[in-house]
Amino acid sequence: MNINKVVREVPTEGVYRGKHVVVAPIHSKDGKVIAAIGVVDILAIIDLPSVFHEYASVLQEVEDAKK
Repeated sequence: MNINKVVREVPTEGVYRGKHVVVAPIHSKDGKVIAAIGVVDILAIIDLPSVFHEYASVLQEVEDAKK
């Protein structure tokens, strides 16, 4: 893929198959793409609504324990 912009994908094959990845081009001083860097986006796999729902109940338990 040669598109010269940040890409967020879930590959269907290869080492990172099924994992959310973010890949960004690295430019030279004159604006040419000289490399790319990619990371696995672990935040994309976290169910944030579930995490925050649990967070609220944990806070309530802490508050109840203080009484």
